Amino acid sequence: INFPLWRASSIAQSGFKIEGSNFMVRYYKAVVQPPFKGLVATMFGMTWARGAIFYGSDVGKAFLLDSGVYGPVAQTMPPLIIGTLVQAINMPLVRATITIQDPSCELRNVREALMYIYQTRGLGGLWHGVSAGIMKTVPKYITAVAVKDYLEVHLPHSSDPSNQKSSNMLRSAVKSITAGVAGAVLTNPLDVLRNEMFKTDL
Repeated sequence: INFPLWRASSIAQSGFKIEGSNFMVRYYKAVVQPPFKGLVATMFGMTWARGAIFYGSDVGKAFLLDSGVYGPVAQTMPPLIIGTLVQAINMPLVRATITIQDPSCELRNVREALMYIYQTRGLGGLWHGVSAGIMKTVPKYITAVAVKDYLEVHLPHSSDPSNQKSSNMLRSAVKSITAGVAGAVLTNPLDVLRNEMFKTDL
């Protein structure tokens, strides 16, 4: 469900050109029209990265609190460290999946994109843009984790036992949406910078 919107965002942030007589035609080509190249790789990369950051941040915070470390350090250090590691590990996959979203790209899949980048830019080319990626990812997830933790404490719980399940689902949805929006709004300019680096090799 999310992939077409991610693809449209990647195309817009990267400045890829889409032919079309008007906005609706270009929107259809960016969001709706197949092929959806890199769908499985993109969803895999997003899923494991977000899972690792949120789960690792919870575990890391609990460990620091148990060790007597409190306040901003316990809140920010786990997502900072884990977010940096995840971004570095994920970078070749991120670059390859964004590269093949260019409508003019003749590469058919992520494997071909990875090989093309390696053959034309060398091993280091697979990690080109990692600095902008880290500058984008780390503040995004520090913010998202902080918002999630804040809402976990302050959102009210249902006092009706029969309504507990739906209440928990609603609380989870509010936490997820608010944390996601806060992180995305903060770091969108760095998405643009990273994708421009992919496109131009600056």
